[in-house]
Amino acid sequence: MKQKSLLASALTVLALTAVPAAQAVAADARIFSPTPIPTDTALPTDSASPTDSMSPEPSGMMTEPFGPGCASLPASGEGSLSEMASQPVATAAASNPALSTLAQAIEQAGLTETLNSAKDITVFAPTNDAFAKIPKDALDKLLADKAQLTKVLTYHVVEGKKAPEDLSSGDLTTMQGGTLNVTGSGEDFTVNDAKVVCGNIQTSNAVVYLIDTVLMPK
Repeated sequence: MKQKSLLASALTVLALTAVPAAQAVAADARIFSPTPIPTDTALPTDSASPTDSMSPEPSGMMTEPFGPGCASLPASGEGSLSEMASQPVATAAASNPALSTLAQAIEQAGLTETLNSAKDITVFAPTNDAFAKIPKDALDKLLADKAQLTKVLTYHVVEGKKAPEDLSSGDLTTMQGGTLNVTGSGEDFTVNDAKVVCGNIQTSNAVVYLIDTVLMPK
């Protein structure tokens, strides 16, 4: 009987010491058990596209030809904008049906090579309609006078490729030595008393602005 009593006491002690240990294991399990993520919760996403933040800001500078006169230019082939862009300026003018009188004047003045070999110039090019404003007798006399014709034609040429933004206001020195007064904004520009009817035409060595009046130096 005494042995059974001792055995029972030992089992009781073991049972009492096992309970705290089991409770500690359970507590540890609760601490390290991950909290489940609800299945209906969407993960945050960045809705902005990478290209959105990298889109270039508009420069605000005009890069295309403008003006009502541009519509009369050939859409392709000789005299078209794409064809003129690959040619030096005198050659480009000779291929453009709206500039045939100017091309004739350039040839008679002997300025073809001078203009074609010039680097980075701007030409204010009178259209056929501009030359038609001059009485025929006066025009024939001008075309026959090489010295005077050279002065008139070089009065239409300035150094540097002038963008429309460069024509907003001011005076430009010409190849002839005189000055041109330019004013305007948007698609409305004047050179002295002439209106730009088609502007910002690119050639391989120049920027061309078609104008509605022949400019006469003082």
